[in-house]
Amino acid sequence: MRFSHGNRTVLIAATVLATIAVITPPARADRPHRIVSAFLCTDEYVLRLVPRNRIAAVSYLAADTHPVVSTVAEQAKGIPGVRASAEQVLALHPDLVVTYAGTNARQTQLLRVANVHVLEIPWAQSLADVRRITLMLGRQLDAEPRAEAMLREMDAQLRAAKFLAVHPPVRALIYEPNGYATGGGVTDEILSSAGLRNIGTGPGLTRSGTFPVEAVLAMTPELLVLNGAHEARPAKADIVLKHPALRALPANTLIVGMSLVPLLCPGPWSAGIAGTLAQLGRQASAVEGNHTAK
Repeated sequence: MRFSHGNRTVLIAATVLATIAVITPPARADRPHRIVSAFLCTDEYVLRLVPRNRIAAVSYLAADTHPVVSTVAEQAKGIPGVRASAEQVLALHPDLVVTYAGTNARQTQLLRVANVHVLEIPWAQSLADVRRITLMLGRQLDAEPRAEAMLREMDAQLRAAKFLAVHPPVRALIYEPNGYATGGGVTDEILSSAGLRNIGTGPGLTRSGTFPVEAVLAMTPELLVLNGAHEARPAKADIVLKHPALRALPANTLIVGMSLVPLLCPGPWSAGIAGTLAQLGRQASAVEGNHTAK
C-alpha cells in the first residue's frame, strides 16, 4: 500500500473532513489501559504518548516496511496489528479505540453498537490544529505531560528551521510517485518555516491532481525534491521520478531524492523534517544562478 503527502494525503478523507472542526471532547474520568489505534495516523500519536503496556494493538501499517509509511515502525514491533475489522478489534477487549474521523466508518459504527468507546480524531489542516489535537489526546489518554513535551519539541524544531531559512524563499516542488505534488495545510506551513515556497499548485495541474513532467520543466523549481526516489525497490508509481526529461531542468535546479514519511500524517513529529528542508533550501539558494543565501 502506498501513501502520498499533501493534497494526495487527504484524498480519502478530504471530502469528509474538510468541514470538521477540531472538537475537544470531555476528558475521560478513567485512564484507558487497553488502547487500540485503528488508523496509521493515530498510531503515530498513541505510540508516542502512552507506554506499550497500555496499547493492545495498532494498525497493521504501523510496522509495515514495504514501503515504510510510518515514523514509528520500530516502536510498533511486537505489538499486534489490526485491519479494518470490528471483530478483530473486539477480540482484544479494548477500553478505548482511537481512529481518524471519517475512516473505517463501518468498523466505528459496529464498535459503538458493542458499547466500545471510540475516539475520532479530526484531520489537522494547520499547525494550530496539530497543537489542539495533541493536547486533546494528551487529556484523553492521560498523557498530558508527554503531549506538552511533544509540542515543545515541535516548536524548537520549527525555530531552528526558521533560523536556517533563506530569504527570499526558495521556489520548491515536492514531486510524488505517479506525478503528484505535495501541497497544502501542515506541509506548506513546514515548508514556509524552512524558507521554501511551495509551487506545487496552480497552472499545469491536471484534473486528477497530477503534474506532468512537462509542467515540472515549465515551473523550473530551484529545489526539486523527489519523494520515493530513495527506495531500494521502487514501484511502478516511482517511474516518473526517474523520467529522463527531468535532466532538462536548468543547471541551477537542485534535485534531491529523500523520504518525506514524517509529512504523511500531520503531527508534531512532522516538524522534524523542517531542518533538513531548510538546509536543502540553503544549498539550492547557493547554486549559481539562484539568489544567494545571506
